[in-house]
Amino acid sequence: MLLLNQLTPLPWWLAGSAIAVITLTLLWTTGRRLGISTGYENLCALVSDQPYFKRSGLHGPGAWRLPFLAGLLLGGLLSALLGGGWHPSWALGLWDQSIGAGPLAKSLWMFAGGLMIGVGTRIAGGCTSGHGVFGVAHLEKASWLAMLCFLASGMLTTFVVHRLIF
Repeated sequence: MLLLNQLTPLPWWLAGSAIAVITLTLLWTTGRRLGISTGYENLCALVSDQPYFKRSGLHGPGAWRLPFLAGLLLGGLLSALLGGGWHPSWALGLWDQSIGAGPLAKSLWMFAGGLMIGVGTRIAGGCTSGHGVFGVAHLEKASWLAMLCFLASGMLTTFVVHRLIF
């Protein structure tokens, strides 16, 4: 069951097939890979005048990423609304049971986690969707290595958080 309103999830093969169709269509029509992290760079390029955000990969042919990110947000909102509504909550289960900190501490914890994900994404040269969906499928050695590192980091973090903190 999904956490949101006890809905039954779609079959795994349907979601996987949809991802395959979307990524292959993008590759065939634009020659571009599907990945999320560069889309955030596109967002930063809208408000920053730093040279890093002015490079050609973020403008022109890379402009499709902004509508893609908007579609992800709108799709999630639409899914929540059609599934019975969206009810934001600060409840974090084990965090509340073990640490019991308020919304500010939770926000800082999530911000720090997001920052670490962003740094890791830059170090790895892409995110899990870019490496995992495209790179692994194309048998790219760097993507296989990145995915192994993502998995190892996730397992280590889960061990540390659940065994040592909680």
